[in-house]
Amino acid sequence: MSGTQSQTKEQLQKRYQDAKGRGLNLDMTRGKPCSEQLDLSLGMLDCLGRDYKAADGTDCRNYGVLDGLPEAKQLFAEVLEVTSAEIIVAGNSSLALMHDAVAAALLLGVPGGSRSWRDQTIKFLCPTPGYDRHFAICQHLGIEMVTVDMTDEGPNMGQVERLVAADASIKGIWCVPRYSNPTGIVFSPAVVERLATMKAAPDFRVFWDNAYAVHHLTDKPQPLKNLLAACKAAGNADRVLTFGSTSKVSFAGGGVAMVAASEANIAYMKRNMSFQTIGHDKLNQLRHVRFFGDMAGIEAHMKKHAAILKPKFDAVTAILDRELGESGVARWTRPEGGYFVSIDTREGCAKAVVAMAAEAGVKLTNAGATFPYGKDPLDRNIRIAPSMPSLAEIQQAMELVAICIRLIGS
Repeated sequence: MSGTQSQTKEQLQKRYQDAKGRGLNLDMTRGKPCSEQLDLSLGMLDCLGRDYKAADGTDCRNYGVLDGLPEAKQLFAEVLEVTSAEIIVAGNSSLALMHDAVAAALLLGVPGGSRSWRDQTIKFLCPTPGYDRHFAICQHLGIEMVTVDMTDEGPNMGQVERLVAADASIKGIWCVPRYSNPTGIVFSPAVVERLATMKAAPDFRVFWDNAYAVHHLTDKPQPLKNLLAACKAAGNADRVLTFGSTSKVSFAGGGVAMVAASEANIAYMKRNMSFQTIGHDKLNQLRHVRFFGDMAGIEAHMKKHAAILKPKFDAVTAILDRELGESGVARWTRPEGGYFVSIDTREGCAKAVVAMAAEAGVKLTNAGATFPYGKDPLDRNIRIAPSMPSLAEIQQAMELVAICIRLIGS
C-alpha cells in the first residue's frame, strides 16, 4: 500500500477539514457538457444564413415532414446503423420519445400485441446500476420495476431469460448498450444476440437507449453488435426500439432526437405522432445536416469532445488509483466512452459518502439514484459525472470523494 493509502484516520480527517475549509462549490450530479464542449458547435447557430430550403426544396420554416428531413434521416440512420426507412428524426429530446413510446403502449398497445398494456399488470426489467430517468418514466406511469444485475458484458442474461419466460407481465427492458450509464460498459455480442433471440411475448420491447453511440474516448472503440439486425435475423424485428440524440454532440438544449425500429414500428409511431404535431423543428435538423455534413463530420467533431473529456476521466481514475489503490474500500470502472464513472464502496457506505462530500462542497448524484425507486439495496453505488467541472475542479473534488470513501469505509 502506498504512503497516501496508508494514512491514519486522523491524517485523513485533517485532509477532509482542510478541503472543507476551501469553500468548494462543485456540482457533479449530472452528465452535462461543459461550456468548452458546447462552444464546439457554435458554427451551427449561423450555418444556415438565409438558405432555409432542404435538398428536395422543402421550406423548413413551414409545417410538415413529420418523420424528418430526408437528409437528416440519412445522416442519423448511419449513426444508429439502420436504413432511412427505419428511423424518425424528431425534436430535441430522446427521453420524450421514450416516454411517448411507453405511454402509447399503455394506452394503445404495440404492433404484434393483442391488447393495450393498460389492461394488464406491466413490469419492466431494469439492469442495475442504471439510468435514473428510465426508472422515473416507469415510476411516473405506474409500471413495476424488476431489477436484474449488470455484468461487465451487459445485463445478466440468465436472469433476464428466466424472468421473461416465467412472467408474461414483463413487457420491456431498459438498456444503454454502449458506455452504459453509469458503468460505462459496452454490451457484448453474446448479450445482444440473446436479447434478439430469447423467447418473449410478441409485445415485449427492448428500449435500446443508444445515447452514447459516438461518444468514444479512445481511437479504437469496442464494437457494438446491431440489435435491430439481430432481431430481424431472428424473426423478432419488432422487438427493439432504438433511441438516440445529439444532446451531447451539439447542444444539450437544442439537439436532434431520433428513434429507429422496424418499418412496422416506425409506421405505428408515425401515426401516433401525427396527433401530437404537424412536424418537428426542421430548421434545427437542417442546421445539423449542414454543420456536420456526413458521418465523417460527426466522428471528427466527437474527437474534439474526447480531447476535452478524456483528461477529466483520466484524472478521476488516477486519483482513485492513488488514494484508494488496493485498499479494498471501493472499486471503480474505467470507461472508454460515455459520461460517467461508477464507484462501488463497501456495503452500507454510499449515502454517508455522498452526504460527507456535500458537507464539504462537492455535490454528487444521490446515492441510490442508479436503482429503481432510488433504493440501492446494498447502499454502495455512486455515480461520478466528470464532464461539467474544470480539470482543476475535478482533481479537487475527487481527492475529497476519495478521502470520504476512506473515512466512511475504514
